[in-house]
Amino acid sequence: MTSVLLVDDHALIRRGLRDALAEEGITVAGEAGCWDELEPQLAAVPCDVVLLDIQLPGPSGLEILERFGMRPQRPRALVLSMYPEDPYALRALDAGALGYVPKSAETAQLVEAIARVARGERHVSQAIARLLAAVRATEADAGQERLSPREQMLVVLLAQGLRLPEIAERMALPPRTVGVYRARLLEKLKVSGPAELAHYAARQGLLPAT
Repeated sequence: MTSVLLVDDHALIRRGLRDALAEEGITVAGEAGCWDELEPQLAAVPCDVVLLDIQLPGPSGLEILERFGMRPQRPRALVLSMYPEDPYALRALDAGALGYVPKSAETAQLVEAIARVARGERHVSQAIARLLAAVRATEADAGQERLSPREQMLVVLLAQGLRLPEIAERMALPPRTVGVYRARLLEKLKVSGPAELAHYAARQGLLPAT
């Protein structure tokens, strides 16, 4: 029987998830509302999947994913969040999650995602899978350095002509941080500005069809 360690700071949501998963034969082996409650359970509570929210008191779910990477054996994590996939799914995958499911999803989708992540497989929507495929295509371009999913998203948003405050809101980052990332990205890709960046994004097939 598949077991999960449920991490969400709302007790009512945890209860609803526990009941819904129990009906599908999935056991909630432990619960936590924050990192301080989760950390001692990671070694003490055997589980197949850590079901993790992003918005948590203290370290966020994304920060917790990064902490997972420092452990001798990284827990298999599936993010379940109210935030939209764009751009949070890419940020979660970049931080080490194996999957991302919005809280608006049907129970069947969540159950499928838990099963895949428990097997060590990745679970993402078709839209995110296409974007990840574009990332891999970019990485295969011998003339360019490897881009992270976050950098890939920044390329797309800049190429679409969004201003820094808009990009900062979409990526949930401070505008100053986005400005630093933009400067590094332009240097990394050896392009001089938005026009060349848009040309690069179009050449790589990153822009949505119109």
